Amino acid sequence: MKARIIEGCIGCGLCADTCPEVFRMADNDLAEVYGDITDETADKAKEAAESCPVSVIEIDET
Repeated sequence: MKARIIEGCIGCGLCADTCPEVFRMADNDLAEVYGDITDETADKAKEAAESCPVSVIEIDET
């Protein structure tokens, strides 16, 4: 399972707060994916994607 952030992040930080094991805020104040989604973090990563106010987080479950 992989996460990616498509263009349009507004830098709100919600994903990094929700799932800091996978998402963090980069030097440009936008979110980035830096960790792999594991069995332990899958639910939080999905929650971060669903909670994103601009819907720019995609989770590939394959």
